[in-house]
Amino acid sequence: MQKILHFINGEFKASISKQWLDNYNPAEGKVYSKIADADEQDVELAYKAAKKAFPNWSKTTIDKRSEILLKIADLIDENFEKLAKAESIDNGKPLSLAKAVDIPRAAANFRFYAKAITQFSGKAYESQGLNTQNITLNQAIGVVGCISPWNLPLYLFSWKIAPALAAGNTVVAKPSEITPMTAFMLADICQKAGLPDGVLNIIHGRGQSAGQAIVAHPDIKAISFTGGTATGQHIAKTTAPMFKKLSLELGGKNPNLIFADCDYDKMLSTTVKSSFANQGQICLCGSRIYVEDKIYDKFKKDFITKTKALKIGYPLDSSTNFGALVSKEHLEKVASYIDIAKQEGAKILAGGQKVKVKNYEKGYYFEPTILEVQNNQCRINQEEIFGPVVSLMKFSSDDEALQLANETKYGLSATVWTNNLNRSMRFSKEINAGIVWINTWLNRDLRTPFGGVKQSGLGREGGFDALEFFTEQKNICITYE
Repeated sequence: MQKILHFINGEFKASISKQWLDNYNPAEGKVYSKIADADEQDVELAYKAAKKAFPNWSKTTIDKRSEILLKIADLIDENFEKLAKAESIDNGKPLSLAKAVDIPRAAANFRFYAKAITQFSGKAYESQGLNTQNITLNQAIGVVGCISPWNLPLYLFSWKIAPALAAGNTVVAKPSEITPMTAFMLADICQKAGLPDGVLNIIHGRGQSAGQAIVAHPDIKAISFTGGTATGQHIAKTTAPMFKKLSLELGGKNPNLIFADCDYDKMLSTTVKSSFANQGQICLCGSRIYVEDKIYDKFKKDFITKTKALKIGYPLDSSTNFGALVSKEHLEKVASYIDIAKQEGAKILAGGQKVKVKNYEKGYYFEPTILEVQNNQCRINQEEIFGPVVSLMKFSSDDEALQLANETKYGLSATVWTNNLNRSMRFSKEINAGIVWINTWLNRDLRTPFGGVKQSGLGREGGFDALEFFTEQKNICITYE
């Protein structure tokens, strides 16, 4: 059985404790590999390797760093089929999705930051008449920690480490213990691309041990984390006394507002995607759907029909467009919300059941589910389920729609479907979310800032924002005669 090892100082290693975790194929419900389970000893080893590598890497020319990152991107492309299949097996997502989104985006992340770092520079300020020049530098922080989630494994892992490396930092990174395979494969790619030993160290294991050791390490100077809000709160409490730089991309309970004047066909097809892509396991999915009363009944009928047409099946089958949930524990969590919905008086319009896929009966499959609710304060509308479960409610005015959208502790993203320009501008400004899409969804320009408000996170990723996070500004003031 394959073993997933740590990558420390350019070498693949088992944990010092020799402890292992089971790695499950969610589509089959079977263990298919073993994961090295790190603790503080392994993290300390990785930190020491990163600390040793930092002086040389931070002084490496921008052109050289860019060249290595571009080579990593090229090697991801060369290993496209292998990585996509590994992602599908490890995560349960359809192979078609891994090919269309996950692996291309991982390569794009490295390629983007390889180029962005060449345009990222300090500033100079001349004080006229005072014979004073101020120069502002952006300097690498040192050893940083990057912790990524299981829903978009290589996509989000690379989204963190690429800017960190580009800026001249060395990294101790931990992918989710639920989906570690492509991060393990990336280590080999980085080595082949010529990334020096110790610059990137990849630790595997549980969040409570390996992740906590990274977060609590006194000399790891910044933490970039994507995951649940409760974990983000714990990280914030842990790091606050140490004054670490912190970037938290956390939960979402995103509203999807649909007005009668929208482009109906485009809205309907996109809403199916924004509800159930990756089995609803994307923090940006529109899980609260609010529909103007004028088209509510028509939308409900058409949305149910489109949802029931999704093909649930084995992720590697080419006809599958709806795969398995990531783990047995997550399957049970999602299923528990159907019981909660029933207790709250919600009406099940579609789905709501576990599924047995022929020949893969032990896999973690769940139907795409639509719930009709009457109360916006119900748990279904207030708690992040992070699965293929969406709710429907109707509204009758712009003010009501805006109120419904903002009545949650989260504020990651929102989608508005309307061809009314005034409404588009008003809602763009008044919805409490870090990202607002008008007549589109998951349309991302890598130059733009990504992140949420309220309990959806802290800070911004993407573009120069990520490079600014992974550097410290230093101002140098010079006077002359």
